[in-house]
Amino acid sequence: MIQPLSELHTTKWQNSKSTFIHNMILPIHGWYRFPAGFSAEWVETVIRNRRGLVNGLSFLDPFAGIGTAVLAAEKAGVRAYGIEAQPFIARIARTKLLWYTDRQRFYDLAEAIINAAQSRRDPPPTCPPLIQKCYSENIVRHLYNLRYAWEDLHDESPASELAWLAIVSILRPCSLAGTAPWQYILPRKTKVKVSPPYETFRLQVQRMLSDMAVWQSFAARYDGEILQADARLCPGISDCSIGLVITSPPYANNYDYADATRLEMTFFGEVKGWGDLHEKARRWLMRSCSQHVSIEQATLAPLLESLSGVTFFSEITDVCERLTQEKLTHGGKKDYDVMIAAYFSDMKSVWKSLRRVCADGSEVCFVIGDSAPYGVYVPVDKWLGEIAILVGFKSYRFEKLRDRNIKWKNRKHRVPLHEGILWVQG
Repeated sequence: MIQPLSELHTTKWQNSKSTFIHNMILPIHGWYRFPAGFSAEWVETVIRNRRGLVNGLSFLDPFAGIGTAVLAAEKAGVRAYGIEAQPFIARIARTKLLWYTDRQRFYDLAEAIINAAQSRRDPPPTCPPLIQKCYSENIVRHLYNLRYAWEDLHDESPASELAWLAIVSILRPCSLAGTAPWQYILPRKTKVKVSPPYETFRLQVQRMLSDMAVWQSFAARYDGEILQADARLCPGISDCSIGLVITSPPYANNYDYADATRLEMTFFGEVKGWGDLHEKARRWLMRSCSQHVSIEQATLAPLLESLSGVTFFSEITDVCERLTQEKLTHGGKKDYDVMIAAYFSDMKSVWKSLRRVCADGSEVCFVIGDSAPYGVYVPVDKWLGEIAILVGFKSYRFEKLRDRNIKWKNRKHRVPLHEGILWVQG
């Protein structure tokens, strides 16, 4: 029997189900800070109370991020798939799923890396400008020593991937630069406390070993899988194979999901500067920021045409027209009009793919928030629900969790927003 939603509305879940904050103190989940997500404990509770939906079927998170929901499903004993389009984030998620790795092998490799790093006598590395802005000369030398030692010992084993993630996880604590709430790096905002790389690497490895021991003591290996792929297509997921979907898709609020890992990707040589981000990361993602549509030179008319047939067509057309006029009055002239149309065009493709992979009687759960670019309100949850019905789902309802944009005086607009859960029945 599925537990009524009212029984899940304790203060603990009501205050945290849509946020990642508590994840940082949980085993495995806290290995890398990525704010685009939700409570792992809440996801696990929902899965356990809907276990009947996945009997003989599987669980899916089509916007897997760093694997929060897939890990929660593994812990709940459910076969799980995650889809993540951003290559660097997908690698982090896949690595977290290696918690079952032999701990002694990981420890031995980590010790070999630290010993090799400390014995290196390389000249100071030639670093990209972003790295030079974020680290002192001594710190950057030690970090690159760790990177080079790892590259020399890397053998593509699970232990080697875990060591890679340990290095990734210490780059922010060892940086002089501050970090914005949404992980954007802020070189002009310096921190008072900076962690020493070698010591911090050892501490991170110790935490990971401890977390692995905890999970290995109670969790069977259910072979959760992260696919680096496009949620608009859901490749690799069989038709009618999914009984439950829990995810948090990108919000239509202009956050650049590619920029969130620019520091880490720059350090590992995957990008050399801002210009590389689109080719290496952003182009694979849902179009949810104005930078994306501007770089791709997307145009409004064909995007709106792709939405013909949706029940809210006249509404979204009006919103986009208002945004077209509104941007002329702003210095940045951001293409919010094109972004909103592209976002819902992409989400229409996502819902079509979810309808294909979801079995009859399945349930889809989206943690989502609305949007108001330039102060023009966009009822995201309502429009997504209506797209779901259009492609063949049976019904939807929205459960508000919290209000947004009501406390800060320095916001660019005063339109109240909310965040909550869109429940869709299949």
